[in-house]
Amino acid sequence: MTATKIRPAGLDDLAALLELEESFPEVDRFDARTWRRLLAGKALTLVHETPRGIDAAAVLLFRAGSSTARLYSISVATSARGQGLGGRLLAACEEHARQRGSARMRLEVRSTNSSAHRLYEASGYRVIAALESYYPDGEAAHRMEKVLIASSDGAP
Repeated sequence: MTATKIRPAGLDDLAALLELEESFPEVDRFDARTWRRLLAGKALTLVHETPRGIDAAAVLLFRAGSSTARLYSISVATSARGQGLGGRLLAACEEHARQRGSARMRLEVRSTNSSAHRLYEASGYRVIAALESYYPDGEAAHRMEKVLIASSDGAP
C-alpha cells in the first residue's frame, strides 16, 4: 500500500497547490497571491499527500471571537476523485476545528454541485440558507452547517 497522509500545508506547497487548482474552472481557482495569503494567515490548509505529490486540499478559516469555523474550500484532483479523499479531508478539518474550540462548521457550496451536496449531507451538514447569485458567475449557493460540539445546556 502506498503511504499517504493528511498534513498542514506551508508556503513550500504553493506550486503543488497551484497545480491542483489547474483542474478546476478558472472562476473557482485560487491564484498564487490568494494561496500565499491563506498559507501565511489565519487559515488552516490541509493537504493530502502521496509519494506522487499533493492530490487534494482543504482550507479552513477561523475568526477571532467566533465559535464557527468556515470550510472555505475543498479540492480533489480529477485523477483522485472517487477514493473518499473529500470525506477524509472534511473529517480532518472538523477535528482541527473541534481542537480549536469551534462549536460548528459552515460552508457554501454551489447549488448545482450534487456530489458535494451528497458528501456534506452524508457527513451531517444541513442547508441553513439559499444564497442567490453568490458566485462570481452568478450561480446560487447553499450555506450548510454542522454542529461539532453540542452545547452544555441540552440544546442541539
